[in-house]
Amino acid sequence: MSAEKAGLTHIGASGEAHMVDVGDKAETTRIATAEGHVKMKPETLALIREGNAKKGDVIGTARLAGIMAAKQTANLIPLCHPLMLTKVTVDIAEDAALPGLRVTATAKLTGRTGVEMEALTAVSVACLTIYDMAKAADRMMEIGGIRLLQKSGGKSGDFRHPEV
Repeated sequence: MSAEKAGLTHIGASGEAHMVDVGDKAETTRIATAEGHVKMKPETLALIREGNAKKGDVIGTARLAGIMAAKQTANLIPLCHPLMLTKVTVDIAEDAALPGLRVTATAKLTGRTGVEMEALTAVSVACLTIYDMAKAADRMMEIGGIRLLQKSGGKSGDFRHPEV
């Protein structure tokens, strides 16, 4: 079975990578939401909550880093199209059950290709920024759970993760 028949749109019949031609696709509103988390010691979470991290405002900086990363996705992921995003949000909330911070990002545009990679990139970089800013207090932090929660728009239709 060829890669294209298996559903790998970025791989040709001979196994070569290529950028998908989206020129003939209809423009639709496309939205994607992804999430991830950073587990940490309760003391590290308290340090962040109280604004006492040595590098400054961890949550605010991570939010900005995630937004900036979403806008740079095509420069980071080789076969992604450069997109004119109309909205990117990054929300970071405490999760005592981890303990740690849960990061959720949503990307939106009207265009010919989806924004799943932009949402996932935003979450990934926000989590990495949290780690970077708090590593002096806790090198045992763990980044995980990065996944697509939902997406809408486009020919493939809507998707919602079954655990959401």
